Amino acid sequence: MVTPAAHREAAAYLRSTYQMSERRACRVIGADRASVRYQATRPDDGDLRERLKALAQERRRFGYRRLHVLLRREGQVVNKKRVQRLYREERLTVRRRGGRKRAMGTRRPIETPLAANQRWSLDFVSDQMTDGRRFRILTVIDNCTRECLALVADTSLSGRRVARELDAIVYATWDRARCFRFRRELCGLFVAIMKRKLERPDEAAGEVEYDQEEAVDGCRGGDGQSLHDGVRRSGSDRV
Repeated sequence: MVTPAAHREAAAYLRSTYQMSERRACRVIGADRASVRYQATRPDDGDLRERLKALAQERRRFGYRRLHVLLRREGQVVNKKRVQRLYREERLTVRRRGGRKRAMGTRRPIETPLAANQRWSLDFVSDQMTDGRRFRILTVIDNCTRECLALVADTSLSGRRVARELDAIVYATWDRARCFRFRRELCGLFVAIMKRKLERPDEAAGEVEYDQEEAVDGCRGGDGQSLHDGVRRSGSDRV
């Protein structure tokens, strides 16, 4: 109990409940008898309250200090502490804006890509020319190899343009992956041929032939069949 109003309430409670005198009740709670007997003589603030509420409705983000300035501009001679008291009594306190919503719980960690073309990242960067014109650059990188797959610069990059560029990157990457697979299968085929020649040197060299043009055509996306379709075997099927 530190406010005079709280002292007055406590003194009234002791006098009504325990039939104490005013002097003894003030001695028990440690309050002055003058503050307990005090009767407020504040003037009627009805007009000021109404104007303060109207200004608070017009300026929702204004606190009591800025509202006090507006009242002074209107010609009302009022103390800042008085405006603060009325501001609190009318509960016109500005609400604090809520923070950014955060996800509840633990987030699942991002999986680290272990091979190329498992995950890509794209972003836009911008800059300005000497004549003041601005341009943007679409950057696409592979998260595993850190290879820059594309850098598309233009003054305007629409959504359709971005979709076309991504399709082109997908097609180029797919062709490159097929060529890599072609080289890997080609090496395996040559190893198999050399092993057969070492194991059976007396057999004819033309028993196993390799059609390079047909294999390259398959790599470029001709019929989509395996590279081993380019191998022609004569005689028994022994490779």
